[in-house]
Amino acid sequence: MELAADERPRFWVTIDTEEDFDWEAPFARTGYGLSSIPALADCQRYFASAKVKPIYLVDWPVVADDRAVDILGAARADGACEIGAQLHPWVTPPHDEEVSARNSYTGNLPRDLQRAKMIALRDAIRDRFAMMPTVYRAGRYGLGEETAAMLAELGFRCDTSVRSGFDYRFGHGPDYRNAPLHPWWMRTAAGAVLEVPVTTVFGGLLGRAGEPVYHRVARNGTHAGAALARLGIVERIALTPEGIPADRACKAIDIAVDLRVPVLNFSFHSPSLQPGNTPYVRSQADLDLFYQWWDVVLDHLARRGVEATTAADIMAMAARRAPG
Repeated sequence: MELAADERPRFWVTIDTEEDFDWEAPFARTGYGLSSIPALADCQRYFASAKVKPIYLVDWPVVADDRAVDILGAARADGACEIGAQLHPWVTPPHDEEVSARNSYTGNLPRDLQRAKMIALRDAIRDRFAMMPTVYRAGRYGLGEETAAMLAELGFRCDTSVRSGFDYRFGHGPDYRNAPLHPWWMRTAAGAVLEVPVTTVFGGLLGRAGEPVYHRVARNGTHAGAALARLGIVERIALTPEGIPADRACKAIDIAVDLRVPVLNFSFHSPSLQPGNTPYVRSQADLDLFYQWWDVVLDHLARRGVEATTAADIMAMAARRAPG
């Protein structure tokens, strides 16, 4: 999907709306928390005041929580947000697989089990929010070879599971190193699904040419990649407030705009809205910085003429750009 000559890029805020769990511990079906759910109200107030309509990609434990349904359902009814699906297989029924790192990527599960979990989550969202979700994200970005066909069969029209520039093979996941930044149609026998990748760009002296250098060096660990960034040779910059300083995010916005990326796809995890749940927000001071990050980034987006968009608008833009 390409921009027309008179079009400007848009930005989309996608929120992995999920349970609180220890990211360093083994995956488990039980033992998670939901104490960050009330913080969704503060998050929604912030984005509503900024005239941004985020999409909350809700997973099974969140859908089952009455507080989340009240907060997000009311915001959606007011036209202030959208709701999509995010599948964490280890907490989503049917629970027919062994819980393991490999099986935490939905795309690694048998096709019938993947489909059954997708149906369970889709139908739970339908029943709890009185709407059918059409946007999907695989937890841990775990797409499989048959995911697009299943999504089309189940009524999903947009996927945002691809994290461009990242390689998850070390943990049994997919390889997105060469994934495009521009959205594209995934054609299946059941219909087409629009892929809107989470945005990551490469900066530094080498610019886009530094991507293969980064990936070769980063195979030796994250510290090696960080060393390249410190030297100014090449750096990978994801559009997220989690671990990316605001000034680097603004640099990434400039790069993406120059590349005429149609949709700048920002993402973060909802447990970061409460201190103590993720490595990125450990204290109230960190949470204050989290929202200050958005202040800086939203101001920069406005200066660059990049306006907020929604899934509905993205799909409409893609339909206009689809070949006849």
